[in-house]
Amino acid sequence: MSDRNNERLSVFKTYKLHVGGKFPRSESGRVYEVTDSKGKWLANAPLSSRKDARDAVVAARKAFGGWSGATAYNRGQILYRIAEMLEGRKDQFAREVADAEGLSKSKAAAVVDAAIDRWVWYAGWTDKIAQVVGGANPVAGPYFNLSSPEPTGVVTVLAPQESSFLGLISVVAPVIATGNTVIVIASENSPLPALSLGEVLATSDLPGGVVNILSGRTAEIAAPLAAHQDVNAIDLAGADDVLAKELEIAAADNLKRVLRPQPVDYTQTPGIDRLTAFLETKTVWHPTGSLGAGGSSY
Repeated sequence: MSDRNNERLSVFKTYKLHVGGKFPRSESGRVYEVTDSKGKWLANAPLSSRKDARDAVVAARKAFGGWSGATAYNRGQILYRIAEMLEGRKDQFAREVADAEGLSKSKAAAVVDAAIDRWVWYAGWTDKIAQVVGGANPVAGPYFNLSSPEPTGVVTVLAPQESSFLGLISVVAPVIATGNTVIVIASENSPLPALSLGEVLATSDLPGGVVNILSGRTAEIAAPLAAHQDVNAIDLAGADDVLAKELEIAAADNLKRVLRPQPVDYTQTPGIDRLTAFLETKTVWHPTGSLGAGGSSY
């Protein structure tokens, strides 16, 4: 057999969106070129439309009841399972991060390790955050007064533009750890690690629709999501100052909770700020009563 016959064509990967646990192409049929830090073509990524954004909201809302109603312990198990799945695909993500961010193989591998560790860190917080931000409140009267955290609902997250994987996970994991569902707008210039993350989520135990991943022009996708009446909150981590102001104004229409962009070193151990950013506090008052003729109370 000749050397020519031994030659084969490479199988290029087709990147797709991740919406409702499925992998659709953009309904518009559009794509855009993704290049590495040196301008070399890597892949064509879906160029999401407003219709894709609306579909993602529908999927996130449908998944919210089951995800928020799951036990915190179960959510922690699922987040840990995602970390397990990422551990088995470290080489792939290291290549994609190296291409996206212009890093050496060793530095990209360190970023992926840190991202996996970040998943594990948030997995451990799922059944502990309520003890930190909730509890019994002292009151001057014959009442129990108990406060407990509850998820805000459907959250749109603009992923960081420069930190395509560690930053992405640092803003997504805390949102779902506390029972919210999320629509993620991947880094515009470096969306491939985010789109590959969708493949990991689909093969973990995460219910479809809890995390929905869109790629494309950040401003184009974010505008309808910021104005959407069924989106409860928005994280502007990946927005510049001009876009952030526009989205804040749009978000005010239905009183969305807004997390404004701020300088963040994603390599540092996070606090609980992003866990509490999209939690609401429910406080319940309950009267105490008497037990028997002795007057003892509970």
